[in-house]
Amino acid sequence: MARRWLSYAICALIVQSLAACSEEPPVGNNAAPVVTEQENEASAMDRKLVVAFGDSLYAGYGVAQDESFPHELERILRAQGHAVEVRNAGVSGETTQGGLERLAFTLDGLPRKPDLVLLGLGGNDMLRGLDPEQSEKNLRAMLDILKARELPVMLTGMLAAPNMGKDYGRRFNAIYSELAADYGVPLYPFFLEGVIGNRKFMQSDSLHPNALGIDIVAEKIAPLVSRSLTAAR
Repeated sequence: MARRWLSYAICALIVQSLAACSEEPPVGNNAAPVVTEQENEASAMDRKLVVAFGDSLYAGYGVAQDESFPHELERILRAQGHAVEVRNAGVSGETTQGGLERLAFTLDGLPRKPDLVLLGLGGNDMLRGLDPEQSEKNLRAMLDILKARELPVMLTGMLAAPNMGKDYGRRFNAIYSELAADYGVPLYPFFLEGVIGNRKFMQSDSLHPNALGIDIVAEKIAPLVSRSLTAAR
């Protein structure tokens, strides 16, 4: 019986020793850093917040979310040394009227004030043959909202399809350069520059870029976004 109790005592001491060791914090190079929720939030606050507010070209129609324009733009900017988050606020099928109706709601739902808003709407207006004058009016109203909130803006423009006719094309194509001049905001004139008309870079609908096309678009737009972020400091 004495031996049995001695065995129990030894086992108890071993268990207590192991428990005590497990309670000690890990040391050495193998110790994993503990990141608190507050530290994660602080890290997020250190990053620039870019909101990509547009239609299906921003939303990532026909591709995976990690192949969308906002995702690729963020990847490129981070590779260039920018601490940035590009938030996807694109909605497929969105017109300028729809964008105007949801802009304030979208901005109010953000965790904080964005450092830059990319505004890319109007393509669906054109495809539906909507009056360019109304499209311009809606875009101006959105720019007024962003200006009132003191938010830096960058426009990405669109060009009318040739089958819309010369008169329509002339009126529609003038919208973005006029807005950029009137509001003093940077403009990337044609979102699909370098990919439209090339089957290698476009989806079968000939309207939306595929993953390869999106990579090209993001590479082309990134320098202007980078300059806009720097100017917004």
